[in-house]
Amino acid sequence: MTNEVATADRSGLDRLRSLSLIAQYARPYRTRLIVFTIALFIGAACFLVLGQGLKLAVDKGFAAGDPKGLDRALVFLLVVVVISAAVTYVRFYLISWLGERIVADVRRAVFSRVLTLSPAWFESTRTGEMVSRLTTDTALIEQVVGTSVSMALRQGLMGLGALVMLAITSLKLTALVLLLVPIVMGPIVVFGRRVRKLSRASQDRVADIGVHIDETLHEIRTVQAYGHEAEDRRSFGATIEAAFDTARRRIGMRAGLVASVILLVFGGIGVILWIGGHDVMAGRITPGELSAFVFYAAMVAGAAGAVSEVVGDLQRGAGAAERLAEILATEPDIAAPTDPIPLPVPSIGRVELEAVGFAYPSRPVPPALDRLTLRVEPGERVALVGPSGAGKSTVFQLLLRFYDPQEGVVRLDGVDLRRADPAAVRARMALVPQEPAIFAASVRENVRYGRPDADDAAVEAACDAAFARAFVEELPERYDTFLGERGVRLSGGQRQRLAIARAILADRPVLLLDEATSALDAESERMVQMALERLMRGRTSLVIAHRLATVKNADRIAVVDGGRIVGVGTHESLLGSSPLYARLAQLQFGN
Repeated sequence: MTNEVATADRSGLDRLRSLSLIAQYARPYRTRLIVFTIALFIGAACFLVLGQGLKLAVDKGFAAGDPKGLDRALVFLLVVVVISAAVTYVRFYLISWLGERIVADVRRAVFSRVLTLSPAWFESTRTGEMVSRLTTDTALIEQVVGTSVSMALRQGLMGLGALVMLAITSLKLTALVLLLVPIVMGPIVVFGRRVRKLSRASQDRVADIGVHIDETLHEIRTVQAYGHEAEDRRSFGATIEAAFDTARRRIGMRAGLVASVILLVFGGIGVILWIGGHDVMAGRITPGELSAFVFYAAMVAGAAGAVSEVVGDLQRGAGAAERLAEILATEPDIAAPTDPIPLPVPSIGRVELEAVGFAYPSRPVPPALDRLTLRVEPGERVALVGPSGAGKSTVFQLLLRFYDPQEGVVRLDGVDLRRADPAAVRARMALVPQEPAIFAASVRENVRYGRPDADDAAVEAACDAAFARAFVEELPERYDTFLGERGVRLSGGQRQRLAIARAILADRPVLLLDEATSALDAESERMVQMALERLMRGRTSLVIAHRLATVKNADRIAVVDGGRIVGVGTHESLLGSSPLYARLAQLQFGN
C-alpha cells in the first residue's frame, strides 16, 4: 500500500473534519440552504403522495370499475406531479448554485493561503500538485455539493418516508423490508471504506500527471534540444498507467458495491412481491395496497441503490476536501508577529546581518550561512562575490524574509526582521533576480507589477530608464503587447531589462540586484549599467556579481565562501588581501 493510501486511512474524526470544510463554506448561504431544504421536503412528500394516488387509481378506479373515481385519482396525480416539478426546479437550481459558489470560495481561500506560505514549503511541494488541488479537487467538491449531497439527502428522505408508508400499508411486509436494510448496508460500509482509500490514491496519481505535464511543457525547449521526447513519452505513459491502475481498482470496488446492492435489493423485492401476491389472493390486503406497497418498496430500493452510487462520489469528495483542508490548515512559517514593530518612516536604508547561521530545511547540511556578519550603511553600494554555492543568494533570501535564520539576527533600519511585518519589510526592497520573472501579461502590466497604481507615463519612464523603450516600441502593440507564458516572446536580455524597469518603477530604498546584467549583450549591458548607476545613487544597494568587472566600482566588495565573509574591501585592496578574490580576478582579468 502506498503512503498516500495509508494517509487516507484516517480516523472517523479526521473524515468528519475534512467534510466539515463544505459545511464551513456553505454557512454564509443559510437562506438558500433553508429554501433548498423546504423544496427538498416538499419534493419528497410529493413522491410519497404519488403512492397514495396510485392506490386510489387501482382501488377506486380499476378495481371498482368507476371512471369518475379513476379521473379524480389521475387529476390528483397530475397536480402532485406539477408541484413536484416546480419544487424540483427550485431545489436543483439552488443546490447547483451553492456548489459553484462554494467551489469559488474554496479556490479563493486555498490560493490566498498558498500565497502566504514561505518558499520552504514549496521546496517539498510540486506546482502541478497545487494546480491539481485547485482544479480537480475543487471540481470534485462541486460535484459533491451540486449533485451527490442533494441526491443523497433526497433519496435518504424519500427512503425513510417510504418506510413509514410501508409500515402504514403492511407491517408484515415492512418487517421483511427492514430485514433487507442491514444486508444492503453491509456492502456499502465494506466497499465504501475501500473506495475512499483508492479515491484518495487516485487523486494523488492525477496530481502526478499534472506535475509531469507542467514540468515537461515548461522546459519543452530543453526536452527537444536533448531529444528526450521518447523518454518523456515513456515516463508519462508510466504515470498515466499508474493513475489508470488505481482508477481501475477504484472503479472495480465501486462497481462491486452497486452490483451487490442491486442484487440484494431487487432480490428482496421479488420475495416481497411473492408474499404480497399471496396476501392479495387471500384477501388480507387490497390490490391497491399491494400496488402502493410495491411503489414504496421500489422507492426504498431506489434510495438504497442511489445511496450506494453516491457513496463513491462522497468518498472521493471527502478525499478532495481532506487534501484542500490540509492546505488551509497549513500555517505559514513566516508570518507577521502579533504586535509587529513598525519600520522607521522615512526609511533609513541600513541593512545588518549579525552572526547569521542558516541552513535550508530541505538540505540542512552543510549550512548555507555560517555566522556571517555584514553591515551596509544607508546609501552604500556593497557587492557580494564568491564561487557558486557560497551563500550570496541566501543573504537576499533572508533579507526578504523568505526564511528566518536559525542563529543570529537580520535587521533593517535597526529592526529585527522577525519582529516586523514581512509585507512592510518587502515593501522597502526592490529585487532584480538573475532569472527575471515575466508574467503572461502585457509589457505594461509586467512593469507595473511592483507598483500597481503607477500611471502609464511612469511605466514608460521606467522602461526608458532601463533602456527598454526602444525594443518595446518595436513590439506589435508596444506597451500592450502580450508577452506569452514566462515572457517567451522576448529575448533573455529584453526580459532582464523589463525586470530592471519594474525595480525602477517600484522606487524602493533598498535594491537587491542578483547578477542583474548577466543576460545582456555588451551594448545593452553598458546602457543598463548606466541606468543602474542612476538608480543606485542615494539608495542602499546589494549586488551579487559573478563578473567582477560589473562591481569594481562598488563602495565595498564582500567576498563570500562557505557561508562566511572571508574578505571585505575595495577591488584594489582585495587583490592583495584576499587569495580567493585574487584568484577570481586572475581567472576573469588574466592579471
